[in-house]
Parts: sequence; structure tokens; C-alpha cells
Amino acid sequence: MAELRRPPSIDAWGGGGFRVSGDWRPGSLLVIDDQPRTWSATALSNLTPEDFAEVFAAGGAVEFVLLGGGLVNALPPREVRDALKAAGIGLEFMSTEAAARTYNVLASEGRRLAAALIAV
Repeated sequence: MAELRRPPSIDAWGGGGFRVSGDWRPGSLLVIDDQPRTWSATALSNLTPEDFAEVFAAGGAVEFVLLGGGLVNALPPREVRDALKAAGIGLEFMSTEAAARTYNVLASEGRRLAAALIAV
């Protein structure tokens, strides 16, 4: 019998962090394999492939990255897009607010994704 997934919920965002399953987490957030963790990213324009090292290391636990890039939707740096594509990992990007809402829906559907959310 497969183990029941219990993805964390992103309950709130803003004020420089996120409330995840009831607990306040300051700073940016990375959720991989249903595990929330601190993410060092602070701005979309400064992202590099190295910021996604944990995503690459997760292998099959991630079908795609849901990237919340801050207050507005903007194209991530080409190096990031190319590195994820080369690893066979999809990328969806939007504002952090939209990504947090979308993460909750997709995680509840059982999707294998990484949420990479820059704090606003």
C-alpha cells in the first residue's frame, strides 16, 4: 500500500516570508518532496542554476518547478531555464502570490513538483 502524501499547505505569504502548515517561515521557500525548506534566493534577476541544486538532486521526485518570482510575473534568467530543461525538469513561473495558490491546488492533486517561492 502506497504511503499517503501529506504535502504542506502554504497558508499565507507576504511580510518577507510564508506561513506553511501553520508555522511562520521567514525568507524564501523551497518545497521538494513535500518538505518545506529555507531557500537563499532573494530576487528573480539574481537566480542561477546553483539555486536549484536541491531540485536537481531530487531526481524523479520533481516533474517540474513552480517558480514564484516575486511581486510580478517575469521571465527567469536564461541560464536557469536552460539548466532545468537540460535536466528534463519543467518550469512554470508566475508571481509568488499566484505560485503559492497554484502550489496548494497542484499538491492536493498529487503532482510531483518543487515550489520555489521568492519571499515578498
